Amino acid sequence: MIDEFHADDVRHRYVRLDDTRMHCATMGEGIPVLLIPGWPQTWYAWRHIMPVLAANGFEAIAVDPIGSGYSARPDAGYDTGAAASVLHRLMAALGHETYHVVGHDVGMWVAYALAMDHPATVRRLALTEAVIPGLAPAPTIFAPPDENIFLWHFMFNQVRDLPEFLTAGRERGYLEFIFDNWSHRRDRVAVDVYTRAYASPGGIRAGLAYYRAIPETVRQNAERSKRPLTMPVLAIGAEHATADAPMATLRPHAADLRGDIVAGCGHFIMEESPRDFADQLLPFLLEAPA
Repeated sequence: MIDEFHADDVRHRYVRLDDTRMHCATMGEGIPVLLIPGWPQTWYAWRHIMPVLAANGFEAIAVDPIGSGYSARPDAGYDTGAAASVLHRLMAALGHETYHVVGHDVGMWVAYALAMDHPATVRRLALTEAVIPGLAPAPTIFAPPDENIFLWHFMFNQVRDLPEFLTAGRERGYLEFIFDNWSHRRDRVAVDVYTRAYASPGGIRAGLAYYRAIPETVRQNAERSKRPLTMPVLAIGAEHATADAPMATLRPHAADLRGDIVAGCGHFIMEESPRDFADQLLPFLLEAPA
């Protein structure tokens, strides 16, 4: 069942998959492009990219992945295989048999799993601002401070119960620390939108669940990594965040790989440097046969 309402040029859709409600925002008509945000963001992270896609013959579909935004927050199902399966079913419910996929941060993990588990449906794959558990080497616990600012949360978020206890009533402060330290152009990031979303009931728990599922995701990726990605792949990093790490992570796993680093940008690339990001993404997607 699909419920839909319109706000300006964005169509908000709620799709019920069995007992799970999923939310996505769409814009435009044409070849579908699934846009998967990371943590701690929501579909709103794609608001600058959606009009560019819509103006160039694509249907932009920005999703709230399971556990985020307006989508359901179940107790389980946060390993990337399970999360990708939900998105695969969502796209089928929207009537799309094939589509492009773009993933950021944790959304990059899920996008990789979706492309590997359902290769016949993913036409082109664009990934940005993350490394993928099980493909990249595990970070050392003795990383220098300038690296650790991007790494400490991997272990903290996996600890059971303690993060919820320490952040209860302080969710905004916790998330603002993330946005303050991972962004380069902080004024361009919609921090208020995301802190409200993750400070709502179940928001922090569901967001942390992706990290607590990392051991299972690593196990799955050990199997996925035995075969390459078959579709063209674009990997984009940001100068003041992952830099060339997305390219380095994917180089052994993609037969057709290209990418670059966006200068003067932090981790939240679609908001901090939307024009530069779109300048790389759009030509890549337009290469695909209609």
